[in-house]
Amino acid sequence: MDDPGVTIGEAAALYDLTPATLRWWERQGVINPPPRKGARRLYGDDDLRRIGLAYLCCVTGRMPLDRAAVVTAGRSDLDTWRHTVTDQIARLDRQIGELQASRDYLRHLLSCEDDDMVECPYLDKELLEHTPLGRTTSFVTDSPASDENTSQCPVCDRPFRQPSRGRPRTYCSQPCRQRAYRTRRTPPSKRRPSED
Repeated sequence: MDDPGVTIGEAAALYDLTPATLRWWERQGVINPPPRKGARRLYGDDDLRRIGLAYLCCVTGRMPLDRAAVVTAGRSDLDTWRHTVTDQIARLDRQIGELQASRDYLRHLLSCEDDDMVECPYLDKELLEHTPLGRTTSFVTDSPASDENTSQCPVCDRPFRQPSRGRPRTYCSQPCRQRAYRTRRTPPSKRRPSED
């Protein structure tokens, strides 16, 4: 007696997919349509293994469907098969690098001591490196350092422009002024290393 196979709903449930996903994969050439009994699809062992391979490519390997279709079709064209897998590995490596850079930047944000991130002395550098601002003429390149009406902040060493009217400023920002105040008021024995 032949093994009748399983229905599309049962096949999809084995991989925590929906029947609509399997139908879509069939239309995109990722898996072959299984034999039918009447109007019903019936998946045998080989079909279920092919669905598993498609799952590994699409879900685990994050392949687009057209690339997954090349892999699930088999190794009849070994060069194309290898190129597809190698290219996907290169794409994942780029994505991993981008995600690591994102994580590192967010960790930097957590370590920033400024009360207002806009006042961070490293913000100009980050804007140049990680935003479209770095590809254009920017306010950073027109730094006030060349202006005669500038001063150097004693806390962060960043140059800043003095106001045209009123009293001259000593610090570039409110956070630097607060840091200087805390440093003056905290006894040396209780200061954190970053306050020295």
